[in-house]
Amino acid sequence: MSSTSIKKDLELLIENNIIITIGSKESANVVKELSTKTNKKIRAHIKIDTGFGRYGFLYSDVKEIVDNIKSLSNISIEGIYSHFSLAYYKNDKWTIEQFNRFLSVIETLKLNDINIETYHICNSPAFLNYSKMHLNGARIGSAFLGRVHSENNVGLKKIGQLKTNITEIKTVPKGYNIGYLNSYKTKKETKIAIIQVGYMDGYNISQKEDMFRFVDKLRELSHSIKSFLKKTNLKVTINDKKYNIIGKVGMYHMAIDITNSNIKINDLVYLDVNPLHVDGNIRREYV
Repeated sequence: MSSTSIKKDLELLIENNIIITIGSKESANVVKELSTKTNKKIRAHIKIDTGFGRYGFLYSDVKEIVDNIKSLSNISIEGIYSHFSLAYYKNDKWTIEQFNRFLSVIETLKLNDINIETYHICNSPAFLNYSKMHLNGARIGSAFLGRVHSENNVGLKKIGQLKTNITEIKTVPKGYNIGYLNSYKTKKETKIAIIQVGYMDGYNISQKEDMFRFVDKLRELSHSIKSFLKKTNLKVTINDKKYNIIGKVGMYHMAIDITNSNIKINDLVYLDVNPLHVDGNIRREYV
């Protein structure tokens, strides 16, 4: 789904029969060159930049879009698409503007006798928030994982959880420090379980805040305050019950409060985690 003008990358994609994206005059020229040197059918989608500022022909450069598509006469152009930048919010003027820009490009192509079969612009938030913008294709990423920032109105459930075993159980006295920075002190005699999972495995990590507008900083501050007031704890599931993680999550280990339970060493522990963040060395099991 990324346009590239790097010849060796396009050669590899074409060799493996992967549908490529063409989003610039430069990438179109490289694809045309490669089309004369291969006996493989080259399949492609055209990317239009309607205001995201990343890949794609600028929506306003309609002549360049038309000319480049027509020059790809021996390439199978199967689709055309764009990408929303702010579809997390319903009835957003900018999202509607992007959609109208995309429709305008499609209309221009049709007026120039260019008819492409598949049109898609909806990412996961747009798919959930803007049913009238589905067109005849959509790209479901985070929604497929059930991890979306928009109202989940289609019954999606989270998929993917991290599974491990309890490796040690011990009882510590009241007032005992748990974890780095002495971040947790027991309030009473506490039975704890140790598991060999930490942030290096992809648990409890998140993207660093990279938005700098004042309104974005206010929104982030609001979320932080709400989280603080809720006093939420990280939890794991053992034998179908929730237990609190105590102390800081370490690189490869963490402690769990299992006081007043009959949990044993080697019992299974399940952690809610975004599968995209889980280290690639961890074995995947599909059920």
